[in-house]
Amino acid sequence: MNLKEKIRDRKARVGVIGLGYVGLPLAVEFAKKGFDVTGFDVDVSKIDAINAGRSYIPDVKTEEVKASVDAERLRATTDMSLLKEMDAIDICVPTPLRKTKDPDLSYVIQAVDAVKACLRRGQLVILESTTYPGTTDEVVQPALEENGLKAGVDFYLAFSPERVDPGNPAFGTRTIPKVVGGFDRQSTELASDLYGAIIDTVVPVSSTKVAEMVKLLENTFRAVNIGLVNEIALMAHRMNIDVWEVIDAASTKPFGFMPFYPGPGLGGHCIPIDPFYLSWKARQSGFECRFIELAGQVNASMPSYVVERIGEALNTLKKAVNGSRIHLFGVAYKKDVSDMRESPALDVLDLLSRLGATLSYTDPFIPQLQHGDINLCSVPEDKAAPGIDCAVICTNHRVFDYGGIVKSYPLVVDTRNALKGIEAAHVFRL
Repeated sequence: MNLKEKIRDRKARVGVIGLGYVGLPLAVEFAKKGFDVTGFDVDVSKIDAINAGRSYIPDVKTEEVKASVDAERLRATTDMSLLKEMDAIDICVPTPLRKTKDPDLSYVIQAVDAVKACLRRGQLVILESTTYPGTTDEVVQPALEENGLKAGVDFYLAFSPERVDPGNPAFGTRTIPKVVGGFDRQSTELASDLYGAIIDTVVPVSSTKVAEMVKLLENTFRAVNIGLVNEIALMAHRMNIDVWEVIDAASTKPFGFMPFYPGPGLGGHCIPIDPFYLSWKARQSGFECRFIELAGQVNASMPSYVVERIGEALNTLKKAVNGSRIHLFGVAYKKDVSDMRESPALDVLDLLSRLGATLSYTDPFIPQLQHGDINLCSVPEDKAAPGIDCAVICTNHRVFDYGGIVKSYPLVVDTRNALKGIEAAHVFRL
């Protein structure tokens, strides 16, 4: 039975390397559709949780993991040698930036090396990790071919960008269209067949480079527009104009305008990072991405602006940041998730700490926080108020009692417009 038939008949064994926000939901979807799935990760705690039928990702229900494990369609392991038993392998590992804003492909290279050690004829290898255009052809393919097997001849190779939006109740792994670009036509076809078995809409493109570029365009589009609206927010404050009212009014136009909203900075694994993958690659071709670099500078400056607004608020009570007790509501990078990756709240905390503030926070999704020298535990919302000089809404979780926050604190700095419709002299908006 060839691979196409195995995929059609749900006989293909699927391996997923990296069991985080991307890999675990993908593995569960494959298992739910009847595939035999093995998850691979170096984190033993994740392996133990999955094999015990527990989910550690909010978007994946524990009942779904347990049902797949009990049905013997899902298991997890640290043993990379079992990759040789897989028919299709999805690589879903992180791709961070170095401090120099250069791509860090170390996790991808480790995963590819593990696949290379076990690669056999007829396997399909798909990279999902967000990266710069050319990674699949220039890094993954040569590495996999080192042992003599050839892409498009002995094995199949494709790239399909992850598009996960943690905490989004409307769109999940199954309902977000899947872009697929293969090394050759047959690789594209097989990867499309594989994803088509679990995802509602598959969008084939002509090459791996196009597929890689798609994800970077999506997130660069958001980063640049958020940078624009952040700059508009800074401008509006100087001109004594309510930027939130401006955006609401502009949003009434039924064409030609898409609302983006200012905030304390960019967070998450994708939007703060992906545009720099694109600009780094462009520089290799002698092209300067001025929009991307400028948007990055504006977005990176927002935590400092938040601290400036906190200082302005404290000044109204003749207090300095130094020695004040400042409490943050929300430290996750976006509402209703437990993800702190690149969260602007961490930069705000760091800046306030350097200025001598006494810090605390409330975030029901993140019970503990360690960032540099800052080590804090989340304080229950109903016990946070006594002695606090200023509350700062950094993440607009739905569970917060915003009316209660306004009543309980002498100063409130709202970076997310969470207090929309609430007017009070002690409330300061971005």
